[in-house]
Amino acid sequence: MDRNKNIKAVRARTVPWDVVVIGGGATGAGCALDAASRGLSVLLLEQHDFGKGTSSRSTKLIHGGVRYLRQGNFTLVRESLKERGLLFRNAPHAVHKQEFIIPCYGHIERAFYGLGMKVYDALSGKYGIGSSRMLSKSETVKHLPSIRKDGLTGGVLYYDGQFDDARFLIDLLQTAGRHGAVALNYAQVTSITRGQDGQIIGVEFTDAETGENFSVAARTVINAAGIFADSVRQMTGDGAEPVLTFSQGIHIVLDRKFLPSNDAVMIPKTSDGRVLFCIPWHGRVLVGTTDTPVESATLEPEALSSEIDFVLKTAGDHLAEKPERKDVLSVFAGIRPLIRSSGSTKTSSLSRGHDLFVDASGLITITGGKWTTYRQMAEDAVEKTIEVGRLQWAECRTETLAIEPSEIDPLGERLIPDMPYTRADVVRAVRSEMARTVEDVLARRTRVLFLNAKAAAAMAPEIAEIMSGELGKDDAWKDVQLREFLQVARSYEIV
Repeated sequence: MDRNKNIKAVRARTVPWDVVVIGGGATGAGCALDAASRGLSVLLLEQHDFGKGTSSRSTKLIHGGVRYLRQGNFTLVRESLKERGLLFRNAPHAVHKQEFIIPCYGHIERAFYGLGMKVYDALSGKYGIGSSRMLSKSETVKHLPSIRKDGLTGGVLYYDGQFDDARFLIDLLQTAGRHGAVALNYAQVTSITRGQDGQIIGVEFTDAETGENFSVAARTVINAAGIFADSVRQMTGDGAEPVLTFSQGIHIVLDRKFLPSNDAVMIPKTSDGRVLFCIPWHGRVLVGTTDTPVESATLEPEALSSEIDFVLKTAGDHLAEKPERKDVLSVFAGIRPLIRSSGSTKTSSLSRGHDLFVDASGLITITGGKWTTYRQMAEDAVEKTIEVGRLQWAECRTETLAIEPSEIDPLGERLIPDMPYTRADVVRAVRSEMARTVEDVLARRTRVLFLNAKAAAAMAPEIAEIMSGELGKDDAWKDVQLREFLQVARSYEIV
């Protein structure tokens, strides 16, 4: 992906795009790939960096959703398990099988979760990735030597998928680009234009780097702006009522000593109605998440002190060594876009299914959902877009379309001793992955900020130096970049 080349492609286009996608997260990238692979012309616009919002802040799982099974939402579980299976087939480089163990403290509990996971297996059908099984107490301890042993009666082992969300998003966008889609980050849509009949005919956006304003014609527009979807709908002037409510989830990252195992832990009951995961990830342990209602959506949400305490306490109740605030290497928060429900006031009970809206202007909005179901969400959105815009029909190809991996860097000296990232990773991020800021590199092209906030802050000057050479920037640019990144990085640290 080359941002300058894509800007030129936008300037040079003299005919309307078949589809303009607003939003560069999982759903937007999925829509761009689906539409482009059908032969439609596609422009994707992202106001900040790809995955800046919710899509880089997940629990890093490709899963059916054990919690949704307990809620009785078998339709969502079955759909998610199918999509999990498709991702294992279409992106084997990005998704790997992860063993999860539910530690049980009582024989009835063990039988209950053992039966539940057999139902989970059955719902996956031909898309299954492994059969669950009951574990004795000794087997559970062998798998999880750091688990709390008092009262432990055994466990249940099952399988789900794990991935790196922000890295996989780049793979999606690059694959979409190979099918002809044009994607731009730091391209904020400022208005949606309509014709005399009131129907959408294009969008206007601003290049955040240069301040240049663009007006592009479009036959259709897909709103895949995630937590900002309502704001985009309001640009049409139709007086669209909000359809979203918001829930914040946080994760903390700990040293591997707290879970010295290749297996993940799933704690099935927490006080906020969610499950809690402790998962090996990039040589650390990822622990989360929470479900805290919030009033509004922001690009850089911050973890609440109460959320941090909740995660630490819940994890500590199940681990032999209780983590404390001083042990947290990084903490990050993400906001979920949830479909409003008149019958529920608790966000943990709202559906994680997706929904599709077509406004009077013809704006197609796809929202809700989760990473695992991004492909199905995109298929639904593009099918509706073809119908609304009377575009050339073509079958969806993404059920069998391979997601191509990013290029592999040559080996080089590590930028930080206990992480695999090298100077070549930074150069690749700038040259072929549209990284434009120090934060882009340290938060999403690499995951240093999410793994160790202090280490990311220490690396920032070297990253700024490498990037300034690649982008042709001066010392003033480096100073601004460092100041802005360090401000963001502080919110990932626990003071």
